[in-house]
Amino acid sequence: MNTGIHRVLVVGSGTMGMEIGFQCALYGCEVALSDADPAALTTLGERARRYGQGIVEAGFLDAAAVEGALRRMTPVAPALGAAADADLVVECVPEDPVLKGRVFAELHPACPPRTIFATNTSSLVPSMFAAATGRPGRVAAFHFHLPVWRSNVVDVMPHAGTDPEVTETLVDFARRIGQVPIRVARESHGYAFNAIYNAVNREAMTLVANGVASVEDVDRAWMGIFKMPVGPFGMLDDVGIDTVWHITDFWARTLGDDQLRRNADWLRGYIDRGRLGRKSNAGFYDYPEPAYARPGFTAGG
Repeated sequence: MNTGIHRVLVVGSGTMGMEIGFQCALYGCEVALSDADPAALTTLGERARRYGQGIVEAGFLDAAAVEGALRRMTPVAPALGAAADADLVVECVPEDPVLKGRVFAELHPACPPRTIFATNTSSLVPSMFAAATGRPGRVAAFHFHLPVWRSNVVDVMPHAGTDPEVTETLVDFARRIGQVPIRVARESHGYAFNAIYNAVNREAMTLVANGVASVEDVDRAWMGIFKMPVGPFGMLDDVGIDTVWHITDFWARTLGDDQLRRNADWLRGYIDRGRLGRKSNAGFYDYPEPAYARPGFTAGG
């Protein structure tokens, strides 16, 4: 029986992994973060501090809380070094079920039996790789949204073989770290919000990839009608164009979908130019002052 989650190992410390780690550390967990890319670990402290400072500036945290969270975040290489004490492992690696299964399979012998394996996958379902983990009964989806501190909703989705106690533990833990748990009763690609959001993103990308409308005009349409401060492409810059490409490319290959292939190839052009989104200060827009945030953008200025 899992008596509680106090030590968390996050595998993949990019934008999402870092924010999940920060959220867990903010609420008192000791958090180890690993990544296959040494640069991600080298910059982890700086990125986490900048992220925390942004929350302070928004008036939702004080500086002492940020410092406490940062003290509880530790980069580790390899991930096996933190496996023996982990109550929860959260993977944030690219959207590839073989890769996700392999990551968990390597950790399985090093983790105690109580450890829960949670996947932050945004479009896959845990049964696609649960058997490969070595502990399918302790595997479930635990999906966060960016930015984690503000979009404080987390999907909890078991597969048919998940131990019900694991699901309840994750629901309780979500509440403990300031998130609103959304119970997804059975496996469904995209959970609740992402099922809607992915459909919007697909159609937005299709419009541009097919030469129907520009990035800016798609966002103007969305922002003008819904009176929102950002449109689909501005939001995808926050997600990361490389992450969006991984998801689109996987489903293009899996489904043999010609339109998804065109969309993935169109996204690849941005990646090849080093335009990964907000994290590289250039994506569909240039940062820190994106065009969509300027006065008059929705009017076509």
